[in-house]
Amino acid sequence: MLRTYKFRLYPTSEQQEKIRCTLERCRLLYNRLLAERIHAYKTEGKALTYSQQANTFRERKQYIPALKEVHSQVLQDVARRLDKAYQAFYRRVKNGEKAGFPRFKPQSRYDSFTYPQSGFALEGTRLELSKIGLVRIQLHRQLRGTIKTCTITEKNGRYYACLSCEFEAEPLPLTNRQVGVDLGVRQLAATSDGSIFEAPKPLRKSEAKLKRQQKAVSRKQRGSNRRRKAVLTLARQHERVANQRKDYAHQVSRTLVNRYDLIAFEELNVRGMVKNHHLAKTIADAGWSGLVQFVTYKAESAGRQVVRVDPRYTSQCCSTCHHIVKKTLAERIHRCKQCGTTLDRDVNAAINILARAKRQVS
Repeated sequence: MLRTYKFRLYPTSEQQEKIRCTLERCRLLYNRLLAERIHAYKTEGKALTYSQQANTFRERKQYIPALKEVHSQVLQDVARRLDKAYQAFYRRVKNGEKAGFPRFKPQSRYDSFTYPQSGFALEGTRLELSKIGLVRIQLHRQLRGTIKTCTITEKNGRYYACLSCEFEAEPLPLTNRQVGVDLGVRQLAATSDGSIFEAPKPLRKSEAKLKRQQKAVSRKQRGSNRRRKAVLTLARQHERVANQRKDYAHQVSRTLVNRYDLIAFEELNVRGMVKNHHLAKTIADAGWSGLVQFVTYKAESAGRQVVRVDPRYTSQCCSTCHHIVKKTLAERIHRCKQCGTTLDRDVNAAINILARAKRQVS
């Protein structure tokens, strides 16, 4: 299996300049390759391939000496990245989705480059990067497996190394327990056995600070250094909120994977649900998609099973007698007049989700 570990880098001023120069050269190369593909299609009616463009790099370096200061495989990965964008474009067109043609990248939308096979080495607390040097790295956790690729990312003035490692999966011992999970806004998740995971709501708690920082940005003159600093402060606060949400989702997902052999979720259309302007911010703050994603990849390496079921009537149907009990969103207790069942609305939905998952698996 593959797993990516993200570590903070602490490059010197000289190394930061080299990283920024590498990013800029990769960005300009990406835009140039995209322009060549568009020109070839318009003039000759043919689509250039990855191999055709990658084979021109040796000649390009003769005319653009700055490309020699970037590792050769990093340049190849730029062409591969563009080719992946084209393949995704073709797939969307074939499936009748919104096309989304590959775009030219401004500086704000190109913030990483990758060493796909070589050009990097981990030496204690230093990460050796070809053409850049030995960069101090904070290894806050133990790596598992063999490092395959290394991606350097710049975000909000900070630098990170994403190391993709290949390792053998180690299944956890069976617990013979199954659970249905109902995702909500008042509480992040309720399980079919009555456990409740509260919603931390990091965005709601940081709204006052974000509002002050946004006002500070709007008061600064466009293009000034003070505005640039205010924008960076605001971006780091948003990053902090996102990190808090991810950290809690990691904790909840690890708890679920350790406890249960089968975990059932609803197949929610989150993109459609956030169009409800009364609940959009709360739904986005809950981070349902992130939680399901974390549970899925953790379950895969642990030998667990994740099942997604149809969400229709899971909240309205009685988990005991299956009678439909109409409820508004404000009603938080499920009371069935048919059989007398009374329990938390979300727990009732979680029980229904688990029952559907069992039928689906069987």
